Amino acid sequence: MGQKVELACIIDDDKIYVNLVKKIIEIKKLSENLLIYKNGKEALDYFKEIMQNTTDEDKLPDIIFLDLNMPVMDGWEFLNEFIKIKNKLNKKITLYVVSSSIDPRDLERAKSFNLVTDYLIKPIELKKFEKIFEKTAA
Repeated sequence: MGQKVELACIIDDDKIYVNLVKKIIEIKKLSENLLIYKNGKEALDYFKEIMQNTTDEDKLPDIIFLDLNMPVMDGWEFLNEFIKIKNKLNKKITLYVVSSSIDPRDLERAKSFNLVTDYLIKPIELKKFEKIFEKTAA
């Protein structure tokens, strides 16, 4: 794998899952850097802060893995707010919803957001995870 994702972002409150994904990214060298937020509000606050200074767009992630069920601001609320600021960004950001929910209504709702690339069900298979990073880095 030649190219790497420069900056990945995980928005998830499940510490075990986050640590597992972090280890996979480190071991497989899938991304240079990683941002981790335990709810949508933390991530949104960070993105808005970066947007204040347009020269800092390289501090925005290339790829986001977003959980749906979190405290403070869940994934749905994050998506609704992120849509409002996404158009102001020059950087292309690939966003995946990652959830343990297999409810078809969640899948349909997530895919109704055109900024959602795909809906992934936890746990994500290692090969699929690597392919996602390869596609984003290309």
